[in-house]
Amino acid sequence: MASDSAAPRADSPVAGTGGRDPKWWTLTAVCTGVFMLLLDITIVNVALPDIQTELHASLSDLQWVIDAYALSLAALLLTAGSLADLYGRRRVFVIGLVLFTAGSIACGAAQDIFFLQISRAFQGIGGAAMFATALALLASAFHGKDRGTAFGVFGATTGVAVAIGPVLGGALTSGLSWRWIFFVNIPICLVALTVSLMRVAESKDPAAGRPDWFGFVSFSLSLGALVYGLIEAGQTSWGEQRVVLSLVASGLLLVVFLISQVVQDKPMFDLGLLRKPTFTGGLIAAFGVSASIFSLLTFLVIYVQNVLGYSAVDTGVRFLFLSGASFVAAAIAGRLTEHVPVRWLIAPGFLILGVGLLLVHGIQDGSSWTHLIPGLLVAGVGIGMINPPLASTAVGVVPVARAGMASGVNSTFRQVGIATGIAALGSIFSQQVADAVRPGLAGKVPPQALDGLTSALSGGQVSAAAAGAQQAATAAQGPSAGQQAYDLVHQVGTSAVVDALNHVTLIAAVIAFTAGLLSLVLIRQKDFVARGPQGPSDEAASSVPQEAGPPR
Repeated sequence: MASDSAAPRADSPVAGTGGRDPKWWTLTAVCTGVFMLLLDITIVNVALPDIQTELHASLSDLQWVIDAYALSLAALLLTAGSLADLYGRRRVFVIGLVLFTAGSIACGAAQDIFFLQISRAFQGIGGAAMFATALALLASAFHGKDRGTAFGVFGATTGVAVAIGPVLGGALTSGLSWRWIFFVNIPICLVALTVSLMRVAESKDPAAGRPDWFGFVSFSLSLGALVYGLIEAGQTSWGEQRVVLSLVASGLLLVVFLISQVVQDKPMFDLGLLRKPTFTGGLIAAFGVSASIFSLLTFLVIYVQNVLGYSAVDTGVRFLFLSGASFVAAAIAGRLTEHVPVRWLIAPGFLILGVGLLLVHGIQDGSSWTHLIPGLLVAGVGIGMINPPLASTAVGVVPVARAGMASGVNSTFRQVGIATGIAALGSIFSQQVADAVRPGLAGKVPPQALDGLTSALSGGQVSAAAAGAQQAATAAQGPSAGQQAYDLVHQVGTSAVVDALNHVTLIAAVIAFTAGLLSLVLIRQKDFVARGPQGPSDEAASSVPQEAGPPR
């Protein structure tokens, strides 16, 4: 994506914008839209257990609720940016707003889990259009000192959305329904849509080329097959024919995608960017932060609600230790990026993140939520140290003309990390719970109930499974037998879920430490391209936003 604009400067009067200074309306529209998008990402986590209960969803179903969004977002980011340069950034941003809101309405109205998953994928399409155009719109509207102000406001908006998301999501879920985490987008979208249509100036890249549709299709199919195989492995086994075929197909499609990128004059992903170790290190860091802590959040929320028994709003408040620490640390790290080489922020950030995950590890059957506090605080500091310098690393090592692609690829790797991380950790989690539950309940519950209890417990539904066992035993043998059944299922289920959670937490810590080590080795200050006085502004002109917090 190029940063050149064909439209008049937005800091001068523009016909049809209806105001003397329309650039601030552009900032309002972009920040409102992205606030909605990021809010929806962080809101969803605390609503997962309620969605699971109402729609009778398994753990793999919940994985797809998140991964359907991440997959469509990852697959479409670069293509959406190309379409925006070609047909108009405001136009694509508005289309993204409409699609995202339509998807939100469909999510809120979903009566079964499959429809919710499809609606989440539709949300991702709109989200990609918004992500890919947000900063480009700001860069075409703002110049000079005002541009720095605009990006500062944008960064603060993303931080606030991430910080309040869990609490607002919990309040909406507990006070109204999980459906309102999606319906709340409607008024926000109407504001952003009205401002965008009436006040935002259009901009294009006159030299923009056609999107790489072959690359888009081959990459999307490869990523989709990979995630499908990883999730199915948790429901069956790694040797299951469907799993093996999916993983093999993913590998073959990835090879096809890479070959297509090599032979094209204007590929979706210029593989030549990988020649710079710092660019590769930035991709590893983007993948690592998403595949570790952000993927693990799904299972921590399930534990706090389904095992410890807290409501959605109580859970959201407790996870403020993570988002609050991240918000504060990010503000400090943002200032340090001007004085400290980014490798000495990103690599230590991963070290701190890994230590935080090790502090989360070690949960016992009788642990309370306070066990999580030190780990959440430390991990939040690590996230805050990683995100701000990672954004500049994505575009700082390439010429201005390649900045859009570089930043888009980095954002894509974040979504790939979310999609594959949740799929892989979820498969390991559910398999380990099932392996512990079956021998623990075999011979102690009716054989016909064993499969159902194993399936429920594999999804982390400890309280619901225990209550169901109690109800069945009470109806058959009386209250005393019902209480015994409840105690047995709750004890076995809690022990299995806690052990599995500790296991995936340790894996997430290893991912964080590995990403930190590779970042330290690969990211080099000498790889950064020297910029003139307008350098940072030019970089921003072509970049797309970096997420500041956990997904969808």
